[in-house]
Amino acid sequence: MLNVRRREFITLVGGTAAWPLAAHAQLAMPVIGFLGGTSPEVYADRVRAFRQGLKEAGYIDGQNMEIEYLWAEGHNDRLPDLAAELVRRQVAVIVAAGGTPSALAAKAATATIPIVFGVAVDPVELGLVASLNRPGGNLTGVTNLNVEVGPKRVELLRELLPSATLIAVLVNPTNPTIGEPFVRDLEAAAARTLGLKLHVLHASTERDFDAVFATLVQLRADALVISPDQFLTSRIEQLARLTLLHGIPAISQDRQFTAAGGLASYGSSETEYYRPIGIYTGRILNGEKPADLPVQRSSKVELIINLKTASTLGLTIPLPLVGRADEVIE
Repeated sequence: MLNVRRREFITLVGGTAAWPLAAHAQLAMPVIGFLGGTSPEVYADRVRAFRQGLKEAGYIDGQNMEIEYLWAEGHNDRLPDLAAELVRRQVAVIVAAGGTPSALAAKAATATIPIVFGVAVDPVELGLVASLNRPGGNLTGVTNLNVEVGPKRVELLRELLPSATLIAVLVNPTNPTIGEPFVRDLEAAAARTLGLKLHVLHASTERDFDAVFATLVQLRADALVISPDQFLTSRIEQLARLTLLHGIPAISQDRQFTAAGGLASYGSSETEYYRPIGIYTGRILNGEKPADLPVQRSSKVELIINLKTASTLGLTIPLPLVGRADEVIE
């Protein structure tokens, strides 16, 4: 099912989304196609940052351009059809805002429409660009640190739980471009550096969550790391509630996880990550070519701790760690 959201995030439900062709033909404004991996609710802060970047580049939605939002609702298998739909609509720019799966889907859909991506892994290794400084082709974008700082999340859990011996990591097996390097880096940090055992758990649908948490309880895992994945992100508040319900200390890259009751989050600042995506999109609308715009790196990360959850779990957060936190939820 295509889930299409226009500027007001109107949902059109059905096998295909209705499209007012006559009205669109009369529009003089360029249209940006926003290919979202989850939902407008999950992406609210990111969309605000993206629109701020567009504004800095001289573009305001509804005044001199329009944004058409298509959402995969955490289902990566929908992204190729959604990308193809944007190509059929002949949008001016595609913003592949659903991470690696959306960037790959957009690249496969068109070699001519400019694409601005946001990914957490090396875009050169993915084949998205020829090089970081000179991307070539029709793609450029921004990278974040959400995969790279995975080992730091394990270190933070160890700081919170000095006696921990077994850490579980939850990954989506249908997204190996994220899951495999993430697990590989965590295994190196857990086993070689911290002397911890790592147990990998899989979830690609909500139906998997019951088995995941039953396994966590059976294993007596000391803590859980949730990998950066669009499906897991789309269910991040549900996962936060489940970790609290089962008494499992857990960490994610998403602030929403901590705000919903998860113990902690450590990941790229969504504002600092999505604002330059908006700026690049505006620059392309102004006539610049993706091939000439170097891939940017969003380097700001944020640590957020939920002290109320820590108290519920019977944990005492070391004061130095509280002092390092960018935000503390009480």
